[in-house]
Amino acid sequence: MNCRHCGNELALEMVNLGCSPASNAYLRDKDAFKNEITYSLRVLVCEQCWLVQTDDQVEAEALFTDEYAYFSSVSASWLKHAKSYTEVVTQKLGLNKNSLVVEVASNDGYLLQNFVKNGIPNLGVEPTAAVARAAKARGINVIEEFFDTRLANVIAMDYGKADLIIANNVLAHVPDINSFVQGFKELLSEAGTVTLEFPSLLNIITQNQFDTIYHEHYSYLNLCVVEEILSKAGLKVYDVEELSTHGGSLRVWASHQESSHHVAPSVNEVKQKEIDAKLFEPSTYLAFSEKVTQICEEFKAFLVDAKLAGKTVVGYGAAAKGNTLLNTAGVKNNLISAVFDSAPSKQNQYLPGSHIPILPPDAIESYKPDYVVIFPWNIKDEICQYLATNSRVNWKYCIAIPNLEIFDG
Repeated sequence: MNCRHCGNELALEMVNLGCSPASNAYLRDKDAFKNEITYSLRVLVCEQCWLVQTDDQVEAEALFTDEYAYFSSVSASWLKHAKSYTEVVTQKLGLNKNSLVVEVASNDGYLLQNFVKNGIPNLGVEPTAAVARAAKARGINVIEEFFDTRLANVIAMDYGKADLIIANNVLAHVPDINSFVQGFKELLSEAGTVTLEFPSLLNIITQNQFDTIYHEHYSYLNLCVVEEILSKAGLKVYDVEELSTHGGSLRVWASHQESSHHVAPSVNEVKQKEIDAKLFEPSTYLAFSEKVTQICEEFKAFLVDAKLAGKTVVGYGAAAKGNTLLNTAGVKNNLISAVFDSAPSKQNQYLPGSHIPILPPDAIESYKPDYVVIFPWNIKDEICQYLATNSRVNWKYCIAIPNLEIFDG
């Protein structure tokens, strides 16, 4: 395989997580188990541009289908994050009723609804029909296509150039990263800004966040690499923020290379952190696989010991990251009885691979669990607070990332 950015032949393997179904391919009934499709999940590193990427296995159209079940608005903390961003960026860029905001991968309107309320013209780009319908119900105009250079030119012709392009947690999801980023260049107004948020590769490695790896994530990103990709498209990074979301993310601010934006000190500071962490040395990636094996073995041993002790273990959060953990560790529904999730789009289905049933949260008490495994550990505080408010049963909580941890509710 060749690098999806620079074309260099890939030889350095970061980790091989075996074969598993797509992480959001939830199963409607038990009859679907026998026809479940699995794909190799292997991550490679380009030793020329240092883009970390999955081995090409699955087309985007097979992953982001009309029944895509991830709705951003389910998380209260993510809605708060989006609202705060909207307030900051509106003030920073001076957005008003004469501006145009375009969000790529606008999901269910979790973010653009704030611009609608403030009377700032906006447009969503979202290829998955189910979440696009939810956005439209919030009064958001949505184009239901995958974003690339061609679509960027169509939007520019039909709606005009964008003063702000938002791309939150989507850069990692695109197989043709060059066409995707070139689309920013084509659509952006002369004085416009692009903001991108993505999980930080530095955190993925240092915090053992291998559960961030799944087929829908084609790339795993750091600032140095993203700056190079943007530069090739004629864009420059002028600021960066380190965020706590998704276990540690970066928010990158970019503009046309010829813009008047001065480059903030934070850009070189974050790049130096990445260099100091040896993200551009093969040894860093060769050591990662051992950490993954250790985490999976400890997690499965905990589940087996709990079962032998007659304890009931359930999960909370039918998240993609949980599916990576479960399938890599080889955990099935004989070790975890059920997973509870507040998203109606996932309820009364089964997790891919492990075939654990997904139920609404109000059913958790009937299981009388001794342990609740929180799969979306990045929002564990939000989940613990929700369960403490809405249930009367005491149990212990468990997270597996970055290390196995058992704690009281």
